[in-house]
Amino acid sequence: MVALIVGLVFVLFAVYSVLPVEWSLQWGAYVLDFLKGGVPIIALFIGLIAILIGVADIKDRIEAKKEEAEEAAEKAAEKKES
Repeated sequence: MVALIVGLVFVLFAVYSVLPVEWSLQWGAYVLDFLKGGVPIIALFIGLIAILIGVADIKDRIEAKKEEAEEAAEKAAEKKES
């Protein structure tokens, strides 16, 4: 319950601080400046993470193909023995 109240207080403060009215803090321009500077950096990190996930996926597929080939070779060897 406390977390819900704290969350609501922070959301209300964020909305209050960027409203374009006289009685607000009018931080809207500063928030936009922050977003303009932060979005490219966040995009860079997301791109790097996506590249790392893609490389790991390719490695996993190669490893899975190797395991399948080994299993097929083992089954073929068992058939020859029997």
